[in-house]
Amino acid sequence: MDPFSAEGELVNIHNAFHQGQYQTVIDFDTSALSSENHLPARVLQLRSKIALSQTDQVLADVHGEDETPELAAVKALAQHTAGDSDSALKTTQELAENYPDNGSVQVLCGTLLQAQGKSDEALALLTKHQGNLEAVALIVQIHLQQNRSDLALKEVQAAKRWAQDSLLVNLAESWVGMRIGGEKYQSAFYVYEELASAPSSSSPLSIVGQAIAEIHLGRLPEAEAALSAALEKYPDEAELIANAVVLNVLAGKPTEELESQLQQTQPSHALLADVQEKSALFDTAAAKYSARVAS
Repeated sequence: MDPFSAEGELVNIHNAFHQGQYQTVIDFDTSALSSENHLPARVLQLRSKIALSQTDQVLADVHGEDETPELAAVKALAQHTAGDSDSALKTTQELAENYPDNGSVQVLCGTLLQAQGKSDEALALLTKHQGNLEAVALIVQIHLQQNRSDLALKEVQAAKRWAQDSLLVNLAESWVGMRIGGEKYQSAFYVYEELASAPSSSSPLSIVGQAIAEIHLGRLPEAEAALSAALEKYPDEAELIANAVVLNVLAGKPTEELESQLQQTQPSHALLADVQEKSALFDTAAAKYSARVAS
């Protein structure tokens, strides 16, 4: 039996991870799990710590366990997150070559390869999966980053034939729907609203998804209400702050305070990097022109 399936032992911890409930995953009681599921559960808990920026703890936890490919992949992800990209990439490429059929290696090394701009290598590894829904979800994300919504949709449709009721399939379909637009915005909204509204599945991640769907549907007040309430509960959540910045821009409201908050919370956030890059490009373009005063 697939331990991640609806009847499997790991379905709850797996769903909690993909709902963004990282502390729930870390606190999950694994003592009752069968022996073969202890390692997959541990990997999810370590990945949750990385998601919460607890990389030092993770590196200490897996120290000396590089012979286990799953833990070596976790170590590489932690190294990359901590800024040691060269060591992470070397380990990743070795693991991809030696353990291409390992599910954790596929997902974690595929994530690292994509993060380092090696999309072809990432896809070559991920497409070796045999019913690994995380691999499918990552393939969908890569295709969306490549602006290949057609390939992302094809991947989701194929997965729905064998994993119709999976949370990951529903999320992946929502990602594609947000890119395609039209009536798909509403479908994606329903998925995120269901997750965000239930205490057992609500997290900053699901609230962000709901708010983004609201924005696409033109319901800015509703999006603002969702983000504001979430920020009161999770004031240091970078994705909530970043999307609040975007919402304020669309609504014509000030963003300086939120941008400052994001700078303090996560200085390397993609939104800040994008703003800085575009500001530099504007300054470069503006420097080519000098003011002329008519005599």
